[in-house]
Amino acid sequence: MAKWIDEFRAGWRGDSQPSMLLAASFAVLCLVLATAARFGLAQIRPDVFFTPYFPAVFFATAFGGFRIGIATALASGLLGVIINFSSGHADPARFALLMIFWAVCGIAIWGVEHYRSLVAQQREVSKRLIEEEQYRKIVVDELQHRLKNKSSTIHAVLHQALQDRPDVWQRIDHRIRALSATDDLIARVDGYGCDIKDLLRSELGPYGHVRFNLNGEQLFLPAKLAVSLALIFHELATNAGKYGAFSSPRGFLQVSWTVDDGRLNVIWDETEGPVVEVLGEPGFGTKLLKSALRPFDGKTEISYLKTGVHCTMQCKLPNC
Repeated sequence: MAKWIDEFRAGWRGDSQPSMLLAASFAVLCLVLATAARFGLAQIRPDVFFTPYFPAVFFATAFGGFRIGIATALASGLLGVIINFSSGHADPARFALLMIFWAVCGIAIWGVEHYRSLVAQQREVSKRLIEEEQYRKIVVDELQHRLKNKSSTIHAVLHQALQDRPDVWQRIDHRIRALSATDDLIARVDGYGCDIKDLLRSELGPYGHVRFNLNGEQLFLPAKLAVSLALIFHELATNAGKYGAFSSPRGFLQVSWTVDDGRLNVIWDETEGPVVEVLGEPGFGTKLLKSALRPFDGKTEISYLKTGVHCTMQCKLPNC
């Protein structure tokens, strides 16, 4: 019995085609119920011969297919002609109603079968898309694994090659690490990007969560923009740790962002840090800050105030 119930549920949902025995049994049940309904209506209107059988034909077709539907329609017509719940006999008018009933049933059976075929096609497409998505995820995971291994290899090769150039190594080591951390963060959300708060916490967390405050609504950054902002945030955080707010016991950082007319505005505001009085020649970090947002029609402006470093970043938010 449980097997029949499971088969009925699967057939009704359209997951599988029910067996001929189950479909025929369901059609017979529909005919019995329709005949009982006709008997009840006959107490009020004895001349109702075929109308109660329309639902039987519809449900039998929906469950068992057009062959079961046709058989149910033929059986319904015969029952409507043969069985009488009154003293009347079959006359030409009833046979005319029979032809109309079968014509309407034919249209209904065609419509239900057409819908069943569309649903079957959609289910097949959905199944194929799910399989392709699973395959894509496997491929992406494998590529991310290989990319991580390559990043580690590049990092190790550069470290080996620049052992005699510690100054150069110090300039690129932390940037490679920042890119790897950002790639890991983006990978955790399936490669599409990451939230700006998660990105900032990843970069600023090592300096202590009580040393900074993040102010802004939840904002999802596409992958390319997230990488560019990660480089900028890492550069600013590194400078804050060496010369700015994070190098002072009382130093504090406020990062806020807003989105206006499709453009992202970020403000990096340090307070209680050492006063920067003399500025040297622009280095690689400064050039990076100035150019990182150009692909997004953006710009970065840095001001060295007495209260600390003040940086504003503006760029266009690309479509995800």
